[in-house]
Amino acid sequence: MAENSKIEWCDHTVNLWWGCAKVHTGCKNCYAEKLSNRWDNDVWGEDKPRKLIKSAFKDLDKYQRQAFEVNKKVKIFMGSMMDIFETSTEVINSGGQFTNGLRDRLFTEISKGNYPNLIFLFLTKRPENIIHMIPEGWINNTPKNVWFGTSVSDMETWKYVESLKLVSSTNLFLSIEPQVGEIKDIDLKGIDWVIQGGESGHGKRPFNIEWAYTMKELCKRQNVPYFFKQIDKIQPIPDDLNIKELPNFK
Repeated sequence: MAENSKIEWCDHTVNLWWGCAKVHTGCKNCYAEKLSNRWDNDVWGEDKPRKLIKSAFKDLDKYQRQAFEVNKKVKIFMGSMMDIFETSTEVINSGGQFTNGLRDRLFTEISKGNYPNLIFLFLTKRPENIIHMIPEGWINNTPKNVWFGTSVSDMETWKYVESLKLVSSTNLFLSIEPQVGEIKDIDLKGIDWVIQGGESGHGKRPFNIEWAYTMKELCKRQNVPYFFKQIDKIQPIPDDLNIKELPNFK
């Protein structure tokens, strides 16, 4: 699903299922919910089932094969239409499976070393669940091709970063998007990559360009790779903010 993703900071997006539930400020104008509803998928909310994406593991096998053939590492965003660390939920059109079973299957395949050319970017709004849901062997020895990230939108949601930092991994990243409020007086210690951007689409909330300059300088001072994604997809990005840094994916 979503080969050659339009999301700039990854190469492909893969979803094991469709569906999620809103949990914080950044979820208000969720593009994934709107897209899902457009396809008549009633899978949004705590009380709704999720929908199986039948091609997910075949796609991962294909991306691994393609990357191996050209000796490249490719970045996989898991996932644009789901949160892999949400509480287990029934999955329709799956023969009675639940999301935790799909998640565990993926983690098992990664642990076996079946995807050595894929960099997995697990982005969640539920970082407090990570240490409870990853394999026990990952807690102190996370595979090198696995990255954990969390979404932040303002100072109120900055608390999610502290939960992320509890994960014993050298591969942690932040998606500060959509940023809808000032973020200041923060410590990026333990964070290995920062992605920042404003909201886009109908009903978008304003993004103050000074927030970008502040984060850019903070990342520079703390030696954290900085990737600026967008203001609102309409306003052009100033040249001195058109920064697309990537970390050293091991």
